[in-house]
Amino acid sequence: MVARCNSVRLPLALTVTSVLLLASSGYGQQLTGTAADTAPGATQEAEAPAPAPAPVDVQSQTEPKKEDRYRDGMVIWQTPDDDAVPFLLKFNINTQFRYLNTLSSDATFTDHLGNVRDVHPRNDFTVNRAMFIFNGFIFDKRLFYSFTVWTSAGAASIVVAANIGWRFNQALTIIGGYNGAPGSRSLVNTFPFFTGVDRSMADNFFRPGFTQGVWALGEPVKGLNYMAFVGNGLNTLSISANKIDTHLLFSGSVWWEPLGNYGPPGKSRNMYDDYFASKDTRIRLGTSYTRSREDRFSNLDQSSPENTSLYNSDGVLTFSTGAFAPGVTVDQATYRMWAIDGGVKRSGLAVNGQYFFRWLNDFDADGPLPLASTFGSKVYGQFGNSWEVAGGVKWHFVPTERLWLSAELMRTDKVPYSGAFTPYTAGMTGWAPMVQAVLAF
Repeated sequence: MVARCNSVRLPLALTVTSVLLLASSGYGQQLTGTAADTAPGATQEAEAPAPAPAPVDVQSQTEPKKEDRYRDGMVIWQTPDDDAVPFLLKFNINTQFRYLNTLSSDATFTDHLGNVRDVHPRNDFTVNRAMFIFNGFIFDKRLFYSFTVWTSAGAASIVVAANIGWRFNQALTIIGGYNGAPGSRSLVNTFPFFTGVDRSMADNFFRPGFTQGVWALGEPVKGLNYMAFVGNGLNTLSISANKIDTHLLFSGSVWWEPLGNYGPPGKSRNMYDDYFASKDTRIRLGTSYTRSREDRFSNLDQSSPENTSLYNSDGVLTFSTGAFAPGVTVDQATYRMWAIDGGVKRSGLAVNGQYFFRWLNDFDADGPLPLASTFGSKVYGQFGNSWEVAGGVKWHFVPTERLWLSAELMRTDKVPYSGAFTPYTAGMTGWAPMVQAVLAF
């Protein structure tokens, strides 16, 4: 059962993002076997009768031993270790197929200025995310690369991204390319291993997005991890370089796992669930911070901004005309967000939570504004109050955490955020069932 709640009336944002007991946890135990080869008998004394010769397996002598080509991805090609130019090419896929129904929602909502706005209903099947990833190393095993094609039928978007990095040691790796700004735990190598169908409503409202930049990460002390990121902005995936402003985003995350790794090594290392049902207790404690001077990217005479990362708590885009005052458009604003998170796992049970604090200030607008800043540390904000509760089940029908079916039912009230590849639409109030299949190998 998955439970999520974002309705704490305090200067905090509480998102209980996972409470899950896996009935199928036995599937998490990967079974491996080895075949023992029978060696010829020991040399006999001359007087001893010679034993009958063992039958010769001609097939085993002529066929090379099969190699395990799946190593956290399908190995397409790898050179021997003694080659002059070491090379590895692996292939990974993340695919999410989803059915979503939000028809029970109210048809309209009213923003804090009294304007009535439409709620866009959903009742559709979508290949919500499809990612094709090629990755490996070249010239030196410390020099690694990745090439990703990211598509979303729900958002009608395609992004081609690439990263290149160098691993100095366990304490320091530096990478350049596309990545999520690590302002929320869900943006630190957790995708797509969330508890629910997607990131929670509070997470989507507060968190930064994806952009190009440079980041460093590592584990300088056993159990203590960090990630520091400098990038172009909160979300610049679909923004051309000539429209991106000259201000940079700064984001970082630190997390501590005092009782050992939160998950087994590999792609699902940071997953929220305890799929493997380990009897050892594991704890993760972390904090994240992000700062960015944001621009609407569009000309001021256009009412709809290209920057769709920031929303007010009433579900209106921060940079849209009339978001704060009738006829007034904000062109620039400073975003700061601090998050605190924690989680614990044991014997198939996982509980994870995160608090958010967000500030918007230093507004640059084409007219007078009735306020100098906004603060939201919950999805209860200055312009509206929102909450969400959800429950669901996951079924891992083959023995791996990389494939599952899930069904979820959530109840929302005045959703403050819209995202085509999320289940949320601004102003949505009602029930929303979702069913999805995920393959992430």
